[in-house]
Amino acid sequence: MTAKRTRLFLTLAIAPLALGLAACKQEATAPAGEAPKGEAIAAIAPPAGKAWTDVVEVTADGGYRVGNPNAPIKLMEFGALSCSHCAEFSEAASAELLGQFVASGRVSYELRFFMLNALDVPATLLATCGSPEAVIPLADQFWAFQKTMFQNLQAGGEAQLQAAGSLPPEQRFAAIAKLGGMDTFFAARGIPQAQAATCLADVNKATAFVNATQKAGTEMGITGTPTFFLNGAKLDFNTWDKVKGALQGAGAR
Repeated sequence: MTAKRTRLFLTLAIAPLALGLAACKQEATAPAGEAPKGEAIAAIAPPAGKAWTDVVEVTADGGYRVGNPNAPIKLMEFGALSCSHCAEFSEAASAELLGQFVASGRVSYELRFFMLNALDVPATLLATCGSPEAVIPLADQFWAFQKTMFQNLQAGGEAQLQAAGSLPPEQRFAAIAKLGGMDTFFAARGIPQAQAATCLADVNKATAFVNATQKAGTEMGITGTPTFFLNGAKLDFNTWDKVKGALQGAGAR
């Protein structure tokens, strides 16, 4: 993404995006491959004194991966914190995906944040403001909070959102976060106000998220969320029942 296009994204008129988001999944421009198939894989023991769900690292591409880093089955999600379908997937999948599939050592799960709109920028800045271990739990909790965020934005009205969008970048995301109640949500989950303010003013990190989104769209054909890859193959579905079936088909059974 050019510097000009990045600035344009970061200065989007926010209100239509905030108040009119209904669907967040679009058809990918690149064809999806078939889900990998394999024989049943035995559970893999974690390191002594640990659970695989405690093993978290930031990947080279800026994702957050939980589980056995050498898991034979690798699930990757491109997700957006403002996306209602991502919230639905999180509600249906999180407990079983982490508590059974990842915990078995057979499966690792990587979340890569995708910026659908200007609301995703402050939400993601806050979700990644603490330790890497906190990111995926915070994302799941934020998806559960998402409807409340939209209610807060609707209550505030379009004029306040437009005013927030006109602020300088280092102030803009804090203003959006406050209007949506993101600031108090994350403060209640261990992100102190001063720390959050620093994260929300990090325009370089915000720009990196936008550039990573553009790269994912260009190089991997991501046009909407959630989009899943299983061992490198793009899946043409995004509901937990089908993703679960693909994991089992790949050997997580």
